[in-house]
Formats: sequence, C-alpha cells, structure tokens
Amino acid sequence: MFRNTFQSGFLSLFYSIGSKPLQLWSRQALNGGHIKRVIDEDVQSSVLEIVSPNVSTCWMSCPMDDKKCLGIKLPFLVIIVKNMEQYFTFEIQIVDDKGIKRRFRASNYQVEARVKPFVCTMPMRLDDGWNQVQFNLADFVKRAYGTNYVETVRITIHANCRLRRIYFADRLYTEEEVPQEFRLFLPVAGDEVPAAITAEETAL
Repeated sequence: MFRNTFQSGFLSLFYSIGSKPLQLWSRQALNGGHIKRVIDEDVQSSVLEIVSPNVSTCWMSCPMDDKKCLGIKLPFLVIIVKNMEQYFTFEIQIVDDKGIKRRFRASNYQVEARVKPFVCTMPMRLDDGWNQVQFNLADFVKRAYGTNYVETVRITIHANCRLRRIYFADRLYTEEEVPQEFRLFLPVAGDEVPAAITAEETAL
C-alpha cells in the first residue's frame, strides 16, 4: 500500500475523528462484540471502541485486503489507546532482512515473553486511562531474531480498547515535536493539557 510512497516523519493509519476512520481497515465483531465510535468522557471527543467477551472474534486489521501488504518501512509504531481494564491484544506482522515474515503479539494478559520461529508473544503493561504505546519494531526484531527490520506487512487490533490514533514514525519524537493532531489532550479548566502516558516497552 505504502511501499512506493515517500516515508519520513509520521504516517497515520487510523484517526478516530473524520468521516471514514476505518476506510483502510477490515473488521469483525462476533459473539456479542462491537466496533463503534463513542464519545470518550476523558477526552470529550470521538474515539473508536472495540469491545467483546472474546478478543479473538473482535478485531480490525489493515490492510483491508488480506493479499495486500502495508509496505511501511518506518520503524516506530505508536498507538494511542485507552485501558478498558479487560483483556486486550494487538499484533504486528513484519518482514525481516532474511525475507521471513514474523509476528509480534502484545497483550495485557500474557505473563512472560515467548519467542518462536515465526511469532513472538509478549506481555504489555497499560496504565489506567489513556496510554501512548510506543513499539520499536527494529529493536524488537533484532532482539528476538537477530535480524533487521525491513517493513511492516499488517497490523491487527483486537478487543478490548478505545482507540484515538495509530501511526508510524521514523524515530521517537518528544511531545513538543509531535504535531498537535497526533497528540491526546484532556480539557482541563478550558485549557488543553497533555494526557498521554508513554507505556513502558516490554523487555523480551
């Protein structure tokens, strides 16, 4: 999708505000689950809510077409997500410099990291409320498999969470460097104050 696009700075895959936030995404919500926009009381704005009693049957995935590849070479994935205090997981599929597809699956119910030839599962700790999860793909690929990150093929977000923004970046940026529309703010006494808390990266 983006392989032939010039990539630097920020590349957004999802933003909860707009007429068609899921234009690039396929989605499924079975067994009483739902994927819908709601007004979040903390940010007083529209966000996407993914909720289900079963995380495996409720998800959104990009690209929409299973045969397509994102082709994103930017090594940092950032997800602005709200902790719903329920089971939550997401998965990234990448290609390394050996031409092998690897999957990284992070979840808040995983106890310890496990590295297998084609999939690496790891625990994820979320603070209360809204979090800014930063995922250094190049670092994780190197530490888990001793290879180099080439590009991201696919990303899938499962229940249970609320989403504000999903984007890739060429490096980690300070709060002041990030464009305002990529930040999360809380309205306090009429002012806008940063509310996103950087989640700690989980060691392999």
